[in-house]
Amino acid sequence: MTMEDVRERAARPEDLSRFVVERLNAGDVEGLVALYEPDAVLALPDGGVARGTDEIRRAYAALVADRPVFTAGKQQPTLVSGDLALTSVRLPGGGVTVEVARRQEDGTWLWVIDQPSLPI
Repeated sequence: MTMEDVRERAARPEDLSRFVVERLNAGDVEGLVALYEPDAVLALPDGGVARGTDEIRRAYAALVADRPVFTAGKQQPTLVSGDLALTSVRLPGGGVTVEVARRQEDGTWLWVIDQPSLPI
């Protein structure tokens, strides 16, 4: 059995935000990549964008390399329209995240677009 077989999947769009903090703190790069659709986009701190699985994997590998500790923020109300959901978290110390998730054929959710840090 692989880690992928035992990782919890997002039954609700809000689960993705909880999973990302857990997996960041665990240094679980493959678990982080598993939260995204294969062609998803992730905004990077330098203003660039990671597109697709390989670039998202590289971005997270660099982020967790020094084992920083991440703190969960306050989940904001999710907006759902059909198979799309807009999620957002108010971050500790200021700022917010904004993500678009899509319901998958099996009923679980994955991010399609992730903007992990916007100032407020």
